Amino acid sequence: MLPALIFVILVTQIPFAITIVISFMKWNAAYPDDISFGTVANYVTVFTDADLLRAVFVTVGLTVSVVLVSAVLGLAIALLLDRKFIGRGLVRTLMITPFLIVPVAAALLFKHAIFNPSYGLVNGLLTTVFGENAPQPDLMSTYPLLGIGIVLVWQWTPFMMLIMLAGLQSRPLDVYEAALVDGAGPGQTFRFITLPHLRRYIELAALLGTIYIVQNFDTVFTMTSGGLGTANLPYVIYQEFFVAQDYGVASAVGVIVVIASLIIATFALRTASTLLKEENS
Repeated sequence: MLPALIFVILVTQIPFAITIVISFMKWNAAYPDDISFGTVANYVTVFTDADLLRAVFVTVGLTVSVVLVSAVLGLAIALLLDRKFIGRGLVRTLMITPFLIVPVAAALLFKHAIFNPSYGLVNGLLTTVFGENAPQPDLMSTYPLLGIGIVLVWQWTPFMMLIMLAGLQSRPLDVYEAALVDGAGPGQTFRFITLPHLRRYIELAALLGTIYIVQNFDTVFTMTSGGLGTANLPYVIYQEFFVAQDYGVASAVGVIVVIASLIIATFALRTASTLLKEENS
């Protein structure tokens, strides 16, 4: 494992250590003669600047809402796909497809082919159903965060569904047979047997989804370029580093995102470890 460990250290830990060092530096490319080290002003800026604080709230709100909706939809679809019916394998494959599409391609598809107010699918369906006087909403102008959230939910629901479907297929069938003998109905069986069994799988899906969604950059950049109050922390890092060229502030934001992701990843790993222990027992 030593070669793999050395490779991981070179491509992840050394750049992260350099990022930590730069986060304590006053370093803006516009002022090359005014570079200094040993300041926490960058972190103070992150937690006091109005735009950066707004990006924090956008990131938290978008992540929580997408994870919750994706988890609920993923659970509902997993319950349906756990049933036996003709063509179940084909339906499962089709349900996984959105997760396999490149995020930029999915964002462009929704932005231009579905949400566009002039020729998009949504307004076209409204015109077909309600006629020429049908409302023609411009979702990306009026509710841009909702549009981004819809795209992320569409992409991440299959991921949630896969994990929960695996949990459903590992259920102990003898417990359900005993519940049926005792007269338990479908609602009671789901509430007292299925949900407790799926709790660990739901937690794992939510935690892994949070790790990925909190780092989402492609969708925000492609659909709104961070405008209309949709800039999240990954987009702020891009903006501070490549546009404003304030390397110190960009590095500080990056360190904060990494630390938050590590905290979430720790809970995810503990959940996965608990699942493995339960399966072995």
